[in-house]
Amino acid sequence: MEPVPLMPPGSFRPEDVTLLLQDVTGRVAERPAALREGEIQRGRHYSEDLPIEQVPSPQYLEVFSALLKTQLPAVARYTGLLTRLVLEEIPNPVLVSLVRAGVPCGVLMRRYAARELGREVPHYGVSIIRGKGFDEAAITWLLRRYRPEQLVFVDGWTGKGMITRQLSQSCQQYNARHGTALRPTLAVLADPAHSTALCATREDFVNPSCCLNSTVCGLISRTVHSEALIAPGQFHGVRVYREFQEADQTSRYLDGVCEYFAPLRGKIQEEFPALLSRDRTPDWRGMEVVRHIGADFGISDINRIKPSIGETTRVLLRRVPDRILLREEGHPGAAHILLLARERGVPVILYPHMPYLCCGLIADRRGEGP
Repeated sequence: MEPVPLMPPGSFRPEDVTLLLQDVTGRVAERPAALREGEIQRGRHYSEDLPIEQVPSPQYLEVFSALLKTQLPAVARYTGLLTRLVLEEIPNPVLVSLVRAGVPCGVLMRRYAARELGREVPHYGVSIIRGKGFDEAAITWLLRRYRPEQLVFVDGWTGKGMITRQLSQSCQQYNARHGTALRPTLAVLADPAHSTALCATREDFVNPSCCLNSTVCGLISRTVHSEALIAPGQFHGVRVYREFQEADQTSRYLDGVCEYFAPLRGKIQEEFPALLSRDRTPDWRGMEVVRHIGADFGISDINRIKPSIGETTRVLLRRVPDRILLREEGHPGAAHILLLARERGVPVILYPHMPYLCCGLIADRRGEGP
């Protein structure tokens, strides 16, 4: 029997996205970050359970609200540019957002295409997990309905490019098993890793959707996969945080970005030819920066180095940080980083020799355990 998409899709509108996921709320363990961190670094896979999520503090929500006021125009502008780029280069695309961070970006691209360009573009969300790959049941579901060359994978940003590599490996493995011609076509708003050609900017800019967990991503968790929960042929799982409904900022963020589509119409049209003609060939310079950071701080495991504003936020929200590297003092986009670091007692040090606005270093917990 074919698996069934998650309905309703958390707090996302059903017309905005079809999530090829299953609800595992109440069946997946949620454990403290410190406990999980040591086990992950000793070999347990991070996708087998979840960190404990909490609603943001009132002080943090104030910072988030301030970022909405300053950053939504940039998100709208980059959304318009990226959507136009995808429609220019991929005939009849189908947006396949990588859950979780990719889904808000895909929703905005779908809305932009419909409202500004008169194009109805299908949009789905699928799981991809570092070290395991994408959800093959979801990809099979899509390929029963669309041609492989139509699928465009969507994410919000790149860090060092690990998901880009995971996507490429997943496509190769899937094609080898199924005789298909799936392409690892990845579109992102921001590509500071320089790892994909379909990007609106390579600037490490602050997208408010990176600043919260489930409460800006449709009240869904990051994806879960373990043999105890997910049978062969089933979609990967998510936990739905229905109890956080009153704190949900998803519609506020998405609708807020969309309000700028029309006012920025002329600017997006003016900037698009330059983006289209620009050399966007990946050179993976972000990975080189990560190696330098590892050498400077004695970190051999690059999985403990999380560059970019988005990845640094994730480190503070759901991992055990050792320290935060900040490129420059007083940058307004780093306000939420500094607040989270203060709340968690994480040191912040200046490290100006990087293209990223900030970078999170995860503490070494390999020697700690029960």
